[in-house]
Amino acid sequence: MSDWTAGYVADIGYTYGYYPELNPLRVKLAFLNQGLVFPEVGTACELGFGQGLSVGMHAAASVVEWHGTDFNPAQAGYAQQLAAVSGSGARLYDQAFDEFARRTDLPQFDYIGLHGIWSWISDENRAVIVEFIRTRLKVGGVLYISYNTLPGWAAFAPMRHLLSQHAAVMGAEGHGTLNRIDGAVDFAEKLLATNPLYSRVNTSIADRMARLKTMPKQYLAHEYFNRDWVPMHFATMAEWLEPAKLQFACTAHPSEQVDALNLNAEQQQFLKGIPDANLRESTRDFIVNQQFRRDYWVKGARKLNAIDQAEALRLIKVVLVAYRPDVSLKMTGGVGEVTLTEVIYAPLLDLLADHKPRTLGQIEQALQGKGISFAQIQQGVTVLAGAGHLAPAQDDAVAPKLRKATDKLNTWLANQSRGSNDVGFLASPVTGGGIAVSRTHQFFLLALAQGKKQPAEWAQLAWQILSLQGQKLVKSGQALETPEENLAELIELANAFAQKQVPMLKALQVI
Repeated sequence: MSDWTAGYVADIGYTYGYYPELNPLRVKLAFLNQGLVFPEVGTACELGFGQGLSVGMHAAASVVEWHGTDFNPAQAGYAQQLAAVSGSGARLYDQAFDEFARRTDLPQFDYIGLHGIWSWISDENRAVIVEFIRTRLKVGGVLYISYNTLPGWAAFAPMRHLLSQHAAVMGAEGHGTLNRIDGAVDFAEKLLATNPLYSRVNTSIADRMARLKTMPKQYLAHEYFNRDWVPMHFATMAEWLEPAKLQFACTAHPSEQVDALNLNAEQQQFLKGIPDANLRESTRDFIVNQQFRRDYWVKGARKLNAIDQAEALRLIKVVLVAYRPDVSLKMTGGVGEVTLTEVIYAPLLDLLADHKPRTLGQIEQALQGKGISFAQIQQGVTVLAGAGHLAPAQDDAVAPKLRKATDKLNTWLANQSRGSNDVGFLASPVTGGGIAVSRTHQFFLLALAQGKKQPAEWAQLAWQILSLQGQKLVKSGQALETPEENLAELIELANAFAQKQVPMLKALQVI
């Protein structure tokens, strides 16, 4: 009997995560920061979409025609339900990569994305994916790919192998992956308690094991306990993608594009002296001890001239997706904690505090006379995007056309939140993707949809939902025991939600 899982964990569904890096709208700023031509994305494909929350939101909240596959039929079924609810028309399948690649009804793609897939599949499947990219990605098209990287995983890789080996050898048949995970972690802790030379030499191991214990079991199952698990040097990735005619474009994580956050002056100068791009990226990974890469690759990189780059940058539109007073001017990067320059970032954030989308050109005009250059605006937007405070925004004419689809999806997700804490995101037709909205906040949105206008009423509905299921809030690590305590906490949360999130969610057309 064939094993349709190909060694991948299938008895536990993947987490319901939303990954903004998969939003093609983010490509523009990243490419323009590097002076590269970017494609206008009309067709896109996600390979290995998991529960499909990202592809479901991107399909509902944009005009892009989405396709994709995930081998797990339960996950594909959920993704298909998201597409059906929104009416996005996304074409999503439960086929293995080789079967999907043989389809004759797929278009050529402007964008192909795979997040958290490459390191956890076999070489055979990697070869299938590379061939798919070679034949299906348009000239000028973009690949987004993430993967575990060396040298960041070098120290912990032996421990991961031991965990996986214990689960395979000592795990009881029929007891499922979760029990095998518990047994493997317990075994590793007992090993470390003997103070082995391995952990004395690799002093970070104990801390990483402690963090591992706090992670959801679903995540651990898929991260650590698949048959295939291969961290890869950047140069090795480049060799894999070379047959598909791909060139490295840039990191997909905005903060990593800002050297000042990640490299000291000596390191920056050292890297500038390396003429080969692949060697330079590999060396940079050693400097920052890179553990996970999120990168854009392009089929045929083309440089913009300085005038075209400057004009295109000024057309990039962004929106603040955080409550302005809560945005800290401190960030942590490879060089440690960095304090952002207040005379630059405070005016920029104050301007965007109303959550109205603005182009970089409009920001430049509005900040005239404040001594802030366009280069500083460009870097500031990139830094704030990397911190998750800013998101790219679509053209004003696009969002109204998508509102019906995102409203349908958000209403369905909010109703689902009554019985599940799985999904903590809703779709925005302004950003073309997902916005973090907690389960409790989704309860409040349900109350708003019912015409309840006061935060106290929102809290009352939330408590009705929770109490019917015997659930209680947790505050400062302690469960709130009485109805009065729970309701008081919910009222406090609802008042904060009304002040901080409601104006933003209205501007983002989530509500």
